[in-house]
Amino acid sequence: MKSVRFGDLCKLQNGRAFKPEEWSEEGTPIVRIQNLNDETKPFNYCNFDVEKRFWINSGDLLFSWSGTPGTSFGAFFWNRGKGFLNQHIFRVDVKEELVDKHYLRYALNSLIVKIIDQAHGGVGLKHITKAKLEEVQIPLPSLAEQCRIASILHQADELRQKRQQAIEKLDQLLQATFIDMFGDPISNPKNWNKCLLEKVTHKITDGTHKTPTYMSSGIEFLSAKDIKKGRIVWNTNKYISEQEHSQLIKRCNPEIGDVVLAKSGSLGSVAIIDRSHQFSLFESLCLIKHDRQQIDAIFLTSMLRSPSMLSHLLGKNKGIAIKHLHLVDIRELEILLPPIELQLEFSSKIRSIDRLIGMHLSSLEYIESLFKSLQNQAFNGTL
Repeated sequence: MKSVRFGDLCKLQNGRAFKPEEWSEEGTPIVRIQNLNDETKPFNYCNFDVEKRFWINSGDLLFSWSGTPGTSFGAFFWNRGKGFLNQHIFRVDVKEELVDKHYLRYALNSLIVKIIDQAHGGVGLKHITKAKLEEVQIPLPSLAEQCRIASILHQADELRQKRQQAIEKLDQLLQATFIDMFGDPISNPKNWNKCLLEKVTHKITDGTHKTPTYMSSGIEFLSAKDIKKGRIVWNTNKYISEQEHSQLIKRCNPEIGDVVLAKSGSLGSVAIIDRSHQFSLFESLCLIKHDRQQIDAIFLTSMLRSPSMLSHLLGKNKGIAIKHLHLVDIRELEILLPPIELQLEFSSKIRSIDRLIGMHLSSLEYIESLFKSLQNQAFNGTL
C-alpha cells in the first residue's frame, strides 16, 4: 500500500490564541482540547466575532497537537454546531478528491504513538510542530478501499462506544444510589455526623518520593496512572527489587482492602486494593488505611468519587504547573460518617452494580483488542 504525506492530503488551520480576558459566559463556544476528549467539560465562550478561518462546525475534522500523551493528542470529529477553534488544535481541511475524512481520522489515530514520538517537550506535556505533522506518512489505498476500511472500523468503534456508555450509565447509577441514601457529602442535607478523614484511619501516607530502579521482574510497582475507572489496573510491567521493596514498605505497606487515592497525575482517582500480593507505591498515590470498624471502603471510595466531594478536594490542590494534593489536604478532609450498618447496607447494593461494571470493563478490554487488531490489518493492507 502506497503512503502519502499528510500535508499533501489536507490544509491545516491552527486555532486562535484566546486570552482569558476575552472569555465570556455566553456567545459562541471556544473549543479547547478538553472539549474534544470529554463532552462533559464546560465551555468558555466568546461574545464577539473572530476571523472566519477560526470557525468550525459540525462535521469538521480536528487534530489536537499539544498536551498530555495518551489523553490529549488525536483526531476528532466536531459534532456540536458552530464554535471558535482554540489554539493547539488544527482544523483539518481535507482534499476530498484524494482521501475520505473518516478513513483519515482512523489512520491518524493509528499513528498517534509515532506522532507523539516526534513531538517535543517534557514527559507530561508535549507538542508537535505543523511541519513535522505534515511529514507524517499516511497509508493511502483507493478511495473505494478507504471507504470500506472506514466502514469496518466504524462498526467496531461503535461497539466500543456503546460499551463505554453502558459503563458510564452504571457509574451514574452508583453515584445516584449514594446521593439517594446519604445526600450530597458537602452540603450534608441529611445532617449526618461528620469528621476529619484522619479520625477514622490508622494511617494516611504515600509511596516513595524517590524514583525507583526498575527491574524486568520482581515486586510490582504502582503509580497514579494505574488507577482507572475506580479500579487498579494490575500487570503494570513495572517492577522493583525485593530489597528496594523491603525498604519502602517501612513507609507504606499496602494491603488488600486499603484505599488508594491519586494525589497527582490522574488527580482524585480512587480505588480499593483488591489483591493480596506484595506491591509498592510511587508518591503520586496516597494510601488510606481506614478503620474498618468505623468506615467501609466501598462507602468511602463512593463518597470520594462523588462530583461535589471531588470538586471540593481538587479545590485544595497546591500545584501550579503540575497540580497535586498534599497529605495534609487528605488528612483534613471533612467526610460524612453515618452509622456503619447503613454504610454496609449501601455497600451490599453497590456490589451488584460493581460486578456489572466489571463485566462490561472485561468486554470493553476484548473489544479494544479487537479494534486494535482490525486497525493494524487495515493499515498494513491485510484487512
